[in-house]
Amino acid sequence: MADKLYLIKEGEISLKGGNRNLFEKRLRHNIKDKLRPYHSEIDKQKGRLYAYIDESAPDSLVEKALSTTSGITGFARAHRTEKDMDAIRRTAASILPGAFTEKGSFRITVKREDKAFPFSSKEVAIALAEVVHEAYPDLSVDLDDPDNTLTCEIRGEAYLYTSEAKAVGGLPAGTAGKGMVLLSGGIDSPVAAAMMAKRGMKADAIYFHAYPYTSDEALEKVKTLASLIAPYMQGMRLFVVPFTDGQVHIRDNGYEEEATLMFRAAMMQTAERIAKEHGAVALITGEALSQVASQTLDAMAFTDSMTDLLVMRPLLGMDKEEIIIRSRAIGTYETSILPYEDCCVVFSPKHPVTRPVKEVVRRHFEELGMAPFIDKAVRETKVFAFDAMGREIADE
Repeated sequence: MADKLYLIKEGEISLKGGNRNLFEKRLRHNIKDKLRPYHSEIDKQKGRLYAYIDESAPDSLVEKALSTTSGITGFARAHRTEKDMDAIRRTAASILPGAFTEKGSFRITVKREDKAFPFSSKEVAIALAEVVHEAYPDLSVDLDDPDNTLTCEIRGEAYLYTSEAKAVGGLPAGTAGKGMVLLSGGIDSPVAAAMMAKRGMKADAIYFHAYPYTSDEALEKVKTLASLIAPYMQGMRLFVVPFTDGQVHIRDNGYEEEATLMFRAAMMQTAERIAKEHGAVALITGEALSQVASQTLDAMAFTDSMTDLLVMRPLLGMDKEEIIIRSRAIGTYETSILPYEDCCVVFSPKHPVTRPVKEVVRRHFEELGMAPFIDKAVRETKVFAFDAMGREIADE
């Protein structure tokens, strides 16, 4: 059975100089990991990877695998032929049926990497335009905004393709260390996770569950979100922390206006414990500056003081509309807006403090004596694991 060929475009990796091979090796590993159990071989040429994938692999699975793999800027189902003008014309004629629309416009794009090829880019483009006109005489040429595009790349061989899908770009997950995402059921934190994956970070996630104040449906919502962002992370674990006793203790013994700050302080200390146990060196949150009362500069300075891990906030300077656009792009928005509240929302005070004095709220937190509650929460944490395609698996 013949293999499918996918032409894969690298972006930032091509600028990595002496370290480029390390990034490409990781990228090839990540692609092959997602395409298990299907046979796949990956070759490379300048600025390109060529993935030969078993024909039995569903197109939708391959497209999901490549579109969620950071380090890839774009990809296309391609067709390879020898560097011969007649062969290139024949291959073009064979792939056009069903690929182009009957009406509208088209463009020919030629990338002649092999300068020894005896025909110029313009000559190749003219020859291919003739092939298109023979098959679709009603199409006009539009170089700026065409309805159809046929691309021919002249490299070690000739490669032709009619459509290109975009991918996330950035650097391969696993090349920039490991973090722990504080994952809520909202819009922001899944976007923050995907953004750090784009920068090469591999991360697990932690969710604080306050049953019965937060429902089993809320937990299932977060598990679904974890499954949706796991492909960007090349797989991830979700640590579900039972947080009810700690939150009730804070609610009953702390200052009402400081409740959210106290919750977040306890969460940071709990997340730090679990992160360090599992090799993470940073915590990642979905906070955006001044979006809510607990995300003011003073509030974030306080919560940062609760951990000696680096706290990363990739959404810090974004507004809500920008975050929503990214949420839709990674496929988490519709799940994030399901009406199941997380534990911070359920216990949120009516009039939260927005400009806490760090020394004062630190003292109030210490007076709460949260260590036994954090110890118990860490002991009773449950773990759910998701593979590189987002399928739930048994935790190793």
